[in-house]
Amino acid sequence: MKRLLTYVLLLAFVVAVAGCGSSAPTANQPQPAKDFSIKIGGSSTLAPVVAKAADDFTEKYKTWKKVKDAFADDPIAIFVATGGSGFGVKAATNGTVDIGLVSRVVKEEEKQKLPNHKLHTVGYDALTIAVHPQNPVVKVKPNLTKDEVKRIFAGEIKTWKQLDASLPDRTIVVAIRDLGGGASQAFDEAVMKGTPIAKEAIQMPSMGALAGKVQDNVDAVGYVSTGLVDQNKGKIAVLSVDGFEPTNENIVSGKYSISRPLILITKAQADEREQQFINYLLSDTGLKLLEEMGFVPVKAK
Repeated sequence: MKRLLTYVLLLAFVVAVAGCGSSAPTANQPQPAKDFSIKIGGSSTLAPVVAKAADDFTEKYKTWKKVKDAFADDPIAIFVATGGSGFGVKAATNGTVDIGLVSRVVKEEEKQKLPNHKLHTVGYDALTIAVHPQNPVVKVKPNLTKDEVKRIFAGEIKTWKQLDASLPDRTIVVAIRDLGGGASQAFDEAVMKGTPIAKEAIQMPSMGALAGKVQDNVDAVGYVSTGLVDQNKGKIAVLSVDGFEPTNENIVSGKYSISRPLILITKAQADEREQQFINYLLSDTGLKLLEEMGFVPVKAK
């Protein structure tokens, strides 16, 4: 029976310890079974792709022995948690996860804390300027300048009518990712350049929640991942920026400049089982899945 895809929010990874105190375990004490599960966490943009890949990988092989004959015949268990890119970096740094997921540039100070890790860029994502399909701005003003985008998110342009006189005099509802998300950093670097976001902006806990806000409110605007737009076709409309749509071609060429890398943080010397799944994510199959879910795989860059 096909295993159902499960998103597991891991509040903590608990390590069972046999015995207590300083005494060494005796021969009669049961030894804990070795944990062959793979724990992955971080970016809410990248997590659905990796979770789907984990589901496909598990469905294909079912046990580790079928991945490689030298492995024991243990069932494959891969857990994927969200929590934002900041969590992905931190959890990879302290070993809470085996693979960290990041959807932004990893800072130099963060890299210095990861001397025994590798960073794998698997693809690229654009942050679209997303609105409800029934918002009249889609037809009246489908292209914004980057300065107009900045002024909207800074709260300087507060109503649609202020953006264009023919638009309704209704308040623009600005929706953003929380500060722990990679999208907030990428958007600041590409658009805001240090200008504060409007204090009235609604912070959403995940990219999925941000996409949902845009779908639910005709006056909302948010920087929604192109992957989420692709996964919700017809439910989200996107505006061009400086004359360029967020197409794969424009993302790859850099013409659409509000983009960010999608990164896996792995151990430099990964466990054999972890390496098998990492190889799967970086294979043509894994990169094709990334593309199917609306992102630009690294091979296209």
